[in-house]
Parts: sequence; structure tokens; C-alpha cells
Amino acid sequence: MRTALLVITLFLTVQLPAQRRVGFAYYDVDGLYDTLPSPFYDDSDYTPQGRLHWDNERYELRTAKVAAVIDSMSMPVVALFGVENEQVVRDIVSKCRGDYCYIHRTLNRLDGLDFALLYYGDVLFPQRVSTGYDYMLVEAAIAGRDYAILLTHRSRFTGEIIAELQHEQPDRFIIVAGDVYRLDYRRFPLAEATARAERAGRGNAMFRRGWTMADRIFVDKRLDADCDVYARRWLLDGKGAPAAVYNRNSYTGGYGRRLPIFCYMCEKTCF
Repeated sequence: MRTALLVITLFLTVQLPAQRRVGFAYYDVDGLYDTLPSPFYDDSDYTPQGRLHWDNERYELRTAKVAAVIDSMSMPVVALFGVENEQVVRDIVSKCRGDYCYIHRTLNRLDGLDFALLYYGDVLFPQRVSTGYDYMLVEAAIAGRDYAILLTHRSRFTGEIIAELQHEQPDRFIIVAGDVYRLDYRRFPLAEATARAERAGRGNAMFRRGWTMADRIFVDKRLDADCDVYARRWLLDGKGAPAAVYNRNSYTGGYGRRLPIFCYMCEKTCF
């Protein structure tokens, strides 16, 4: 990975061996809907006749912008939250320069938003995929080792899933990413990999009190990890906040209200 693609590489104090490190990113795309009304939930705002006047031109531009962010990060594994359906994922992947495979599952949320995992087929080898209330779990082989990647958006079952994964296969590496809801991660052999960036005052969402780490990455303690927020000037508005797609009901054409977070991981034995 070229240094120019990283956010602020001065924050990364440990140089991981490139041949054994794993690059992973998590990106909440802030509600990317297609333009078709759904019979299962109310997405009427995101239709051409809806309140937000969401038409095909805006949709095509938005999917292209998400693809541009993914290509800019140049990560072999990218988790997405906030995609409405598989067609949206396909449209994003088709616009990426990287040759990504993808996994998508419907979560049956009231807002219709799902998870997806984009990955290079020569890096990650999926073994099993399962979903539940506000989470998607991908069990896969990476670099010859077993991983469990748990993507969660405020799921209250996160702790139970981690405990079950540990019980089933203690040797497996666990990664947890997303908007984690009240996870007492100290109960598990996990480290909050995004904590250092947060302590330095960085975050991936802007609220009145300033930058907040709305999404987080937790990694197995047997991994060394360098994580940070992926912040590029073109992802921000004139005030230095993430450039929103809408300012209330007014279309501004930004990238979304949350910045991606990323992580490079390596087994501690690789040094």
C-alpha cells in the first residue's frame, strides 16, 4: 500500500511486514438507497417523487463516490454498513477499480439497511456467513489462519456472539467492527484498536461536542494493530466536517456523515 493513500501516516508508529499484514476498513456509507420503493419498509423519501427527490442521477453519483473512497483506501477487505440491498452493493463494486468479490445479507431492519463485505478473492476465503439482529458474521480464512469478522450496528447480542465464537474455536482470530453498543470488551481477549486515535482527539463523525469515534474496531489481542480514521480533504466540507449528502432536505452531494476507519493487523509472532 502506498503511504499517500493513508490518512495521516505519522500516527502509525509500528511498521508491519507487508507480506503478512492484513488491511481492513469499515465504512458506514450513511444510508445508500436505490430509487425504487420497497414493499417491506418505508423508503419513500429516497424515490424520485419523495421528500429528498432521490433520482437515478444522484444515485449513480453516490455509488460512484463510495467506490472512489474504497479505491482510495486500497484495502483488501472492506466492510460496509448502510447499503439497502444487493443491487446497491453490485453497483458499488462495478464502479470500483479493485477486483472485489462481495458478501451481502439482508438484515430485515426497519430502515432496510444492510451489511456487505468486499474482499479480494486471493486474500480472504469465506467459510460461513450468518446474520441476526443488527449484525453479520463472516467466518473466513486469511493468510492461512481462521478469522471471524463480526460486523455490528448497535446489536445487543455482540457480547454473546463473541463468547460463543471463543468457545467454539479458541484459536480463531476475532475482529469486531461497527457502531458497537455497550460492549464490555475487557471480558474478552480483545483490544480496542481505534482507542489510540480517539485519545488523540480524532473521530469519524462530527457532533456539537466535536469529533466522535462513532464506529470502532476491536481486534484479537494476539494481533498487533495500527488503526486510524481515513480522512481526506475531499471527504470534508468547508467547515472541516464530513461532507453530508443532504443538509436537512437540501441536496449537497457529499460523501456521507461518517468517515471510514481502517486497520492494519499482523500476528505478533510475525516480527
